[in-house]
Amino acid sequence: MNAKLAALARAVVLASGWRRRLIAFGAGAASALAMAPFDLWIMLALTFPVLVWLIDGSGGGRSGLRAAFAAGWWFGFGYFIAGLFWIGNALLVEADQFAWLLPFAVAGLPAGLAIFTGIGTLFARLLWTQGALRILAFAAGLLIAEWLRGHILTGFPWNAYGYALASVLPIAQSAAYVGLWGLSFIALLTLATPALLADPREKSRHPLLWPALAALSLALLAAAGSYRLSNAETRQVEGVRLRLMQPNLPQDDKFNYAVKKKVMDLYTSLSDRATRPESQGVRDVTHLIWPESAFPFLLERESDALAQIADLLPPGVVLITGAARGEQRQGSQRVFNSIRVIGDDGAILATYDKVHLVPFGEYLPFQNFLESLGFQQLTRVRGGFTPGSARRALSIPRLPLAAPLICYEIIFPGQVLPEGRRPSWLLNLTNDAWFGITPGPHQHFAQARLRTIEQGLPLVRSANNGISAVVDSFGRIVASMPLGSAGVLDAPLPQSIAPTIYARTGDLPVMLTITIFTLFLGRSRLQKLKRPKA
Repeated sequence: MNAKLAALARAVVLASGWRRRLIAFGAGAASALAMAPFDLWIMLALTFPVLVWLIDGSGGGRSGLRAAFAAGWWFGFGYFIAGLFWIGNALLVEADQFAWLLPFAVAGLPAGLAIFTGIGTLFARLLWTQGALRILAFAAGLLIAEWLRGHILTGFPWNAYGYALASVLPIAQSAAYVGLWGLSFIALLTLATPALLADPREKSRHPLLWPALAALSLALLAAAGSYRLSNAETRQVEGVRLRLMQPNLPQDDKFNYAVKKKVMDLYTSLSDRATRPESQGVRDVTHLIWPESAFPFLLERESDALAQIADLLPPGVVLITGAARGEQRQGSQRVFNSIRVIGDDGAILATYDKVHLVPFGEYLPFQNFLESLGFQQLTRVRGGFTPGSARRALSIPRLPLAAPLICYEIIFPGQVLPEGRRPSWLLNLTNDAWFGITPGPHQHFAQARLRTIEQGLPLVRSANNGISAVVDSFGRIVASMPLGSAGVLDAPLPQSIAPTIYARTGDLPVMLTITIFTLFLGRSRLQKLKRPKA
């Protein structure tokens, strides 16, 4: 077994040219199977060692650094193409306008994101050494690159490696202490150790030691997480009965004013649907929740739509819905992607405007210039959406204070809560109809779910076509509706728990740990370079 593995590692280390690129690309593409909906997290224990061996074979000097970067770039390119291909589906909603951009979305975005993976392997190569310590260099380099990917140019931490381990709910409980980036470091460090099994005996006397310790570490994390879950009871907020409406509305109807009546009739009929023989429809609940950008019009300008909502809502029932909001200022109109809270008389009681907008989806970089050239974002709002001024809590009658998050605002760890008083739950309205029946909505839900464990706050998530769900403060799904279905979901609101360690400290402990490891590895590397050669 060890001889066969050593031969495989040697073939990877010595690979060059197109073979080396193909190996890196294939390993990266296979790594996407670790993410939702496949959740084959063990795949990374097969693909991370390949990347370690590719760095082993990158050589020294500047050419070695270039080779290490190239290995990382090809690995990342395969990973992001396989993991994000579904983004191209959004361009087919209005294919006559946007299909020509398909190659840029399906290949261009992965090519850009792969630069971060290349930076990670380059940085790891600068810290590289012999034996088990190179696994620490690998984990530190890749984690720093992943953190940069999550923050630079507004950030895009989609499918960070930690989500592979988050698919195992007991292990995911570690996020309450170390967050996504800590979980990613654990994944990189433990799942790359099988590479050591192929090391020559003269360099590693105990080749099984470090992989065994890695497996033991994951087992201990799973045991600790299982204990945490076994002692955690899901309590409910008294007097609250939620109804989430998932319309599964085709995306090309979402911005078509001509189907206004069809949309409103669908929403109202679904919302009042009986879910059991004794059900009285919407009269059984205290709060009705509709998804992001629910209407193909500006709600406050359509008094008949507000009147229809008022007719739907029984006394005391509140509607929480996504809705684009228009505002005239200095002779020009600004449009916001918003959440509106509406009373039973049709009055708008509260509003939250989305702060973190989606590039190319809700706005264009250099908006005026690109519009002058004929470009437009997917939502086709002239001038693009305007971001909200600040993330803030939402006060809703008869509910605890909420942290509102629209669409992918929820994928940013440590950035989901407003300043000031701590909210008691996360409210996520989204529209994943852009991406159809693909892995994208599953990945989006998996990321939203991890925020509950990090913050110790329950999640209420209403989506146009899935996945709508209520999740407790430990990441356990209380109720859910599958992707691509239409209907309503009745559920209680789980209570929050005390702020987790991660909620109190954020990413600082993990980043300090990585800094210490990096300084240690850098010092070891410098000492080795200064050592006289025999």
